[in-house]
Amino acid sequence: MNIQEIIQELKRGVAEIIDMERIEFLIKRFYDKNENFYVKIGLDPTAPDLHLGHTVVLQKMAFLQKHGAIIQFLIGDFTAQIGDPSGKSETRKKLDVKTVLKNAKTYEEQVFKILDSSKTEIKFNSNWINDIGASGMIELASTFSVARMLEREDFTKRFKSGISISISEFLYPLLQGYDSVEMKSDIEMGGTDQKFNLLMGRTLQRIYNIGKEQAIIMMPLLEGLDGVNKMSKSLGNYIGITEDPNTMYGKLLSISDDLMWRYYELLSEKSISQIQEIKNGVKNGNIHPKNAKEALALEITSKYHGEKAANLAKIEFDNVHSKNEIPTEIQSFTIKENPVWIVKALVECKMCATNSEARRKIAENAVSINQSKISDDKMELNAGEYVLQIGKKSFAKLKVV
Repeated sequence: MNIQEIIQELKRGVAEIIDMERIEFLIKRFYDKNENFYVKIGLDPTAPDLHLGHTVVLQKMAFLQKHGAIIQFLIGDFTAQIGDPSGKSETRKKLDVKTVLKNAKTYEEQVFKILDSSKTEIKFNSNWINDIGASGMIELASTFSVARMLEREDFTKRFKSGISISISEFLYPLLQGYDSVEMKSDIEMGGTDQKFNLLMGRTLQRIYNIGKEQAIIMMPLLEGLDGVNKMSKSLGNYIGITEDPNTMYGKLLSISDDLMWRYYELLSEKSISQIQEIKNGVKNGNIHPKNAKEALALEITSKYHGEKAANLAKIEFDNVHSKNEIPTEIQSFTIKENPVWIVKALVECKMCATNSEARRKIAENAVSINQSKISDDKMELNAGEYVLQIGKKSFAKLKVV
């Protein structure tokens, strides 16, 4: 790839870039003089599991590693104890040090599924923030006014609504920006919701006169399985990178045809031209949308679990959903009640949350026993073994004794 092709691929899927000229200079310098540059990503270890939404930024960083970047993966063990207020409508709860360090270790293990560990530096911001001292903190706080802080949309909304904003939350973007001063980052990356904080690093590098101002690359927030809201564990529309291959593959196949192209753009390692070929094939009827989606699901599942596991997940999915076969691995339950009411059995096997839901599923003709549909919500199961099924995805083995 020449420099312009690299830049074109870099821009793919990006929401906004600030100082593109500097980024081009850094990449060109690497190819001309073999000089690396430093790209910062900061994550507060507030939750131990990464999902595909987090990987949008990480994959772009992995691309930059191929073209001269040393990734500065900053674990905000100090700032996590304050809590990032970005996008929050209220003050976030602080995390204790033990939880922060436990989550940080899990993050380290997960990011190297994507990043090249030999071109990554793991850093903790407590290493320098603990040494700032009271005078250093006051000096840092004096670089920005309250009025400037209130330019942040989330702060403005909370202020106008009379919702409390703690002084520590004003310190958060300052401390994130100061990380860029200490690390002397050339580029910082993050989501579009982080723009204020990312610009803070650029501003503070200038104020502290370190001889550079970091460029900024902002990635969009990936939509979850619903295709509407951003991917989030709390919304239940996520695909975790540590989820088992069968679950990951199945979830990827559940996305809409329109959302598929968004995932191709932000998650696939195929080139722009390769993705365009697939698009054209679907458009002119040479490629079925389901086949395009299967290729995407296989690629992403292979990335995190290996090609063999991904292919087995596809076979399992096809057996269950296309051939109407029973999965090879099903959770088993035993109920010591003979006979047992079918509604109770569905709840006890964790297939339905309530009796009402179980009755509704039976009325919808969604429940099968040993692959035969049932319609009687008063049915009782005598001693024996059964395979319970709701729809195409939910199975349980039940032993009644």
